[in-house]
Amino acid sequence: MAHRVAVLAIGEVVGYDMHIPPQILAEAHQDGVPLYDVKLCGVDDRPVRVSAGYEAQLDHGPEILADADTVIIPGTRTPGPRHRGVLTDDIAAALALVRPGTRVMSICTGAFVLGAAGLLDGRTATTHWAYAADFRRLYPRVELHEDVLFVDDGDVLTSAGLAAGVDLCLHVLRSDHGSEVANHAARFCVVPPWRDGGQSQFIEAPLPQQGIGSTAATRTWALARLGEPLTLGMLAAHAMMSERTFSRRFRAETGLPPHAWLTRQRVDHARRLLESTDLPVDQVAAEAGLGSAASLRKHFSAVLGVPPLAYRRTFATGA
Repeated sequence: MAHRVAVLAIGEVVGYDMHIPPQILAEAHQDGVPLYDVKLCGVDDRPVRVSAGYEAQLDHGPEILADADTVIIPGTRTPGPRHRGVLTDDIAAALALVRPGTRVMSICTGAFVLGAAGLLDGRTATTHWAYAADFRRLYPRVELHEDVLFVDDGDVLTSAGLAAGVDLCLHVLRSDHGSEVANHAARFCVVPPWRDGGQSQFIEAPLPQQGIGSTAATRTWALARLGEPLTLGMLAAHAMMSERTFSRRFRAETGLPPHAWLTRQRVDHARRLLESTDLPVDQVAAEAGLGSAASLRKHFSAVLGVPPLAYRRTFATGA
């Protein structure tokens, strides 16, 4: 039986957020069989107001929450949770239908609903960085990390704003069914198959005008040489800049200093090698430019929270 997912749209719902789960999860198949049955519902049977300026008549009311294996709350502008820290009676009644033990997720400001319901008390969570101050004021019992893309806290998962909901849904696909299924869904939706949940939301990182002092060409050059020793001096020389100017412009474009960015790219390359090859860990470390197996384990655990072999067992192609 397909995993039953109910997306609870609470008006005024953020339309982009609302459509992410049915788009991403519905593309997950195994041997031609859908792995998820995704349905949209409201807190009642009335049309739901969407932030883009229209109303949506959903096919289901809150009754489907009672049978859902996963419930997802997209971003919302509903004033109770967003501004007063309370649930309105209709939202509370809808959430009361959710069975104990059901996996619960939020996208963007959907975390405010989970916070008002008390589901995040004592947990780690995230939301859109622009609303972090409001969230902390309303829900001081939640450990908020507004500088990450998503947080997996077991049976409760939260994501940052908008496109970070795509990353969260792909993370769930990978966790539930392995990288092959998640990568297929990502390819169909033409989105990156993996962005680390701990990756920065890149707050206030404006892109420079194309062709004027950009480090993009150097980043492309470095990605083709991850297995080689790359120093700041080498990167700056390729970009024909001083190290100080290169570092400043690099951070403006990526949100990270060059060394941190390079380490993440190497960990990501090692991740792909672990998924798609049976190379020994020592060789994976060398080809990714991380040196020894011990160094690979250190960086892998820091970025992904698991050692390389455990990651391979979980996410290797065909898992």
